[in-house]
Amino acid sequence: MADRVHHPPTLIYSPGTQVAALVAVPDQNDSPLHPRGAVGVVVRSPIDLDHSYRVRFPDGVEASLRRDQITMLAAAKESLIGDPSQGAPHADLFRRVIFRCVIGSQAYGLAGDGSDIDRRGIYLPPADLHWSLYGVPEQLENDATQEVYWELQKFIVLALKANPNVLECLYSPIVEQATPLAAELLAMRSSFLSRLVYQTYNGYVLSQFKKMQADLRNQGQVKWKHVMHLIRLLMSGIHVLRHGVVPVRVEEHREQLLAIKRGEIPWEETERWRLSLHKEFDAAAVATTLPELPDYARANDLLLKARRLATAGELP
Repeated sequence: MADRVHHPPTLIYSPGTQVAALVAVPDQNDSPLHPRGAVGVVVRSPIDLDHSYRVRFPDGVEASLRRDQITMLAAAKESLIGDPSQGAPHADLFRRVIFRCVIGSQAYGLAGDGSDIDRRGIYLPPADLHWSLYGVPEQLENDATQEVYWELQKFIVLALKANPNVLECLYSPIVEQATPLAAELLAMRSSFLSRLVYQTYNGYVLSQFKKMQADLRNQGQVKWKHVMHLIRLLMSGIHVLRHGVVPVRVEEHREQLLAIKRGEIPWEETERWRLSLHKEFDAAAVATTLPELPDYARANDLLLKARRLATAGELP
């Protein structure tokens, strides 16, 4: 997949940034001085997007140009190269889904009235599109139906890094679609489990905990749904390290987790539980029999096989 230059439309270019003019640059008399595409360097940045940049061109002339009149030189040279929107429309790529499952509260056994159905999965792009100048998107999204599908390589890389959301897809009890290739991936799902689970899950937990502390400082309360998922993630990590399987359903702790979600358990009590789980997590990391790293070779073999199969018209 192409590695494009990405920058948000609200980005303010800093002094020293090389830019290309998207309009002809006029002189003091509004006569064309430099053609569209002229290259210059930002010498003064505005404080916001409502004001203009000061751009100096190679001949020493400076001009004031708005944000919509310039773009980064790297982006201008890139043009349509690596732009997935120039390839097959996303509607066509949804037909290339090889794996679809349900995650979230429905899969955890924590769903209630009105709970969303979150679907995740994998799509395999056709080889010609994947090899084209335009490349393919790393993921497909349909917000209306709560669906997200990762491109196969992106999914595999995230799984190798022990991304909790992706690992839960591999172990979801609710699989709605799996082609033979996807079934082969599911059959080797334990190959993605390693001691990296300890590091990655810890990173997610610490990130969420910082947000909760900020909520307590700024708003005097936490988002209890997030607290519930933090506890659930810690319990999941402990189980993975101890048993080599990603637990998705949480029947044993369902009532406690839902009580946290409803805000019925005091923060102090939840904190004691969290700290206790952290100790268990540390102990599980020391005692685990999981390998230091996942099976990169096996994952790579499957990816190469998928790339070869993607040259055919039918979905493998």
